[in-house]
Amino acid sequence: MTDTGVDKGTKMKAETFLPDDYRPAEDEPFMNDRQLEWFRRELLEQRSELLSDSKSTIAGLQDGTRNIPDVADRASEETDRALELRIRDRQRKLVSKIDAALRRIDEGEFGFCQATGEPISLKRLVARPTTTLSLEAQERHERRERVHRDD
Repeated sequence: MTDTGVDKGTKMKAETFLPDDYRPAEDEPFMNDRQLEWFRRELLEQRSELLSDSKSTIAGLQDGTRNIPDVADRASEETDRALELRIRDRQRKLVSKIDAALRRIDEGEFGFCQATGEPISLKRLVARPTTTLSLEAQERHERRERVHRDD
């Protein structure tokens, strides 16, 4: 086995054996193997939950097709279904963002602001691991959107 093969094997073990109580901390190197593995697992768990919810919604919508004679009850059910579909659409978009974040982890770009290239704070990444902008860049982006929206 070459030195490279040994390193890859060691790296895989470090990613695989992450302590259960591990949380990314500011006092460790930014986006080290442990942090990246923690974020990968968090993103995969979120993705799995969203897809599971989506499957149950589809099953519920297919089973829920029934003839309701009362107009008010039918309208209420249609409103509930429309709301459920909007929620699922937002979740579908979130799955796409999760997939993009997982790609950034694989490509070594995760955790860095796409606008400035600077590290995004761990606090922000833990709260929202799909984010692509630092807080400052996000605020500038939102200010520009408000200015253009007001035009």
